[in-house]
Amino acid sequence: MESGKKRRLRRIFRSDNRTVIVPMDHGVTIGPVKGLVNMQSIVDKLLLGGVDAVVINRGIAKNVDTGNAGLIVHLSGITVHCPDPNNKVQICSVDDAVRLGADAVSVHINVGAKQEAQMLSMLGKVACECDDYGMPLLAMMYPRGPNIRDSHAVDVVAHAARLGAELGADIIKTNYTGDVESFKDVVSSCHVPVIIAGGPKVETTRDVLQMVKDSITAGGAGLSIGRNVFQHEDPTKIVKALSAIVHKAVSVDKAIEILGESK
Repeated sequence: MESGKKRRLRRIFRSDNRTVIVPMDHGVTIGPVKGLVNMQSIVDKLLLGGVDAVVINRGIAKNVDTGNAGLIVHLSGITVHCPDPNNKVQICSVDDAVRLGADAVSVHINVGAKQEAQMLSMLGKVACECDDYGMPLLAMMYPRGPNIRDSHAVDVVAHAARLGAELGADIIKTNYTGDVESFKDVVSSCHVPVIIAGGPKVETTRDVLQMVKDSITAGGAGLSIGRNVFQHEDPTKIVKALSAIVHKAVSVDKAIEILGESK
């Protein structure tokens, strides 16, 4: 008999075992920023682009129709106004996500932060609950703390990714290390799919597309990119371009053509 996890993962990953996810949980951390004022509007634009899944918080999930996209309910958060904004705490339960019809849940862990121990405890607890419910777990594993000099260095990124897998996550989201060969080390040392984060809003779309292309070449399973998608001037087209790279292996130049931008 097929497990609930496998069924739910098929709603997030296509038959090529890759995925294009757009996280939009930022409203807890930084408020209603550009692109996330009208949540139904942005979700509709992403659906037109063919997004595979979205990450949103419980309150948004109650009121927004995510169509045929996978629904990933985010379980952790903190605001930028907190004295320690790296200390992500649990703000939703797996049980809540089940009631909302989620296809997966996600947690955010800052590896190296002062409150790392509490966050790892949360991750372990949530992973066990996810196994009980047959619910896939996406762990956002970021090297981020006072002793982390370079959050994109291969050794700390590989450690963060492996840590999430060791504690029971089914999907790992982490930083791209900057080149194909080093990211291969991250992927090869992690026994679950690894997808890349987008980071801060960048100046050029080509930079985002090239990063995604290189991560796929290295064996990555896709992406979970937020601001560089929902704050793009045309969220529908950028999702189409990213999907073409992830699912159709098109070149960056071809993806630029999909966007209608000059090379």
